[in-house]
Amino acid sequence: MARPKAAELTERELEIMRVFWDEGPMTAQQVRDRFQDRGTDLAYTTVATLIRILTEKGFLQQTNEERPFVYQPIRSFEEVSSRLVDLLLRQVFDGSREKLLVSLFGQQKITKKERSALQDILQEKKA
Repeated sequence: MARPKAAELTERELEIMRVFWDEGPMTAQQVRDRFQDRGTDLAYTTVATLIRILTEKGFLQQTNEERPFVYQPIRSFEEVSSRLVDLLLRQVFDGSREKLLVSLFGQQKITKKERSALQDILQEKKA
């Protein structure tokens, strides 16, 4: 029995979405070419199948009726990443942002840039 498709993105689906977020509307062949440019050789049928799945899940939409089909993201990086972080927070850290922060920053020193970004976020929340 086949297992049901996950509502969230798989690792490979997320990689495909990153291409769309970085590049904008594209065909399956263009996505495949971008992977090849980055040193990953995926079969055209693999890319086309992943794009079909992403369309069925509501992450991409087809923008034209003639071949080659062009697809574009309908969910933003911000929306998807926020949902994934919320899921991680609930499933792994029992909803505790403190546990998440300790996990992120407790094991290693943070850089000046990271510290500055955190201070900016905290200052913004005070205002």
